[in-house]
Amino acid sequence: MRAQRASKPADWRPQVVALDIDGTLLAWVDGQTEDYETVTPAVHDAVHRALDAGAHVVLASGRSPHGMTRIADLLGLPREGSDRLWVVASNGAVVFRYPPMEVVHEETFDAAPAVAAVLEHHPDALVAVEEREVGGYRVNRVFPDGEISGEQIITDVADIVGEPVSRVIIRDPEATAQDFVDLGARLGLHGTDYVVGWTAWLDLSPVGVSKASGLEHVCAALGLSAADVLAVGDGRNDIEMLRWAGRGVAMGQAVEEVRAAADHVTDPVHEDGAAVELSRWFPPAGS
Repeated sequence: MRAQRASKPADWRPQVVALDIDGTLLAWVDGQTEDYETVTPAVHDAVHRALDAGAHVVLASGRSPHGMTRIADLLGLPREGSDRLWVVASNGAVVFRYPPMEVVHEETFDAAPAVAAVLEHHPDALVAVEEREVGGYRVNRVFPDGEISGEQIITDVADIVGEPVSRVIIRDPEATAQDFVDLGARLGLHGTDYVVGWTAWLDLSPVGVSKASGLEHVCAALGLSAADVLAVGDGRNDIEMLRWAGRGVAMGQAVEEVRAAADHVTDPVHEDGAAVELSRWFPPAGS
């Protein structure tokens, strides 16, 4: 794990709880379907105990905005009579309030050169960019079932990345995550930042944009800072967030480079690790 920061005050308690979704709030399953999106009672209750204590709960994911609002609904966020939820989407490129969805900050970039460089090495890869108006994606070919949400609109790659975008997904079902890790290191992908998922899944984003940069916008609006944040995540796209937060916690199933970025490693997602960590700060009544 990373070198520890200076000791926190004995009465420190997170004022912002930033939670990744897939692999943190939701457990991955083989052959995932819509039924995959299930929040366990332990996680649901822990999130609401944080709210009861006055903490701001922020969802922070690589998902596009339309793929995050239904998770907010499953969690019962925001509660009736409460202020709208803050959400960091597209790995930090989009920050919005909900409901209704209102984008309050967005970063875009010219993805065409990076996409062309990757396709030189993986010419049969799938490419997708969010199409917010229809709650789906523009894709060069249809993605495997369950991998992206909403309508998929078949579009030439040149048109997919023909204008500035906030995030591009490149997916090669015939390759491995390590193939993409090695490719990214070889190419450098100048002019963009990138993160590799659990499979051969590459997210391209604007330089300097991450979940941490998205959360900075949220904290600024709330009058808080990174020191006030507890962040929990499991993927390579969580590394910057875990390093940035006052307390960064990796899920137990995370790969070593994610665990190394964290202050602490909690239990795996199948053992409700997010709830275990939240209960440290927001314990159930009578504990």
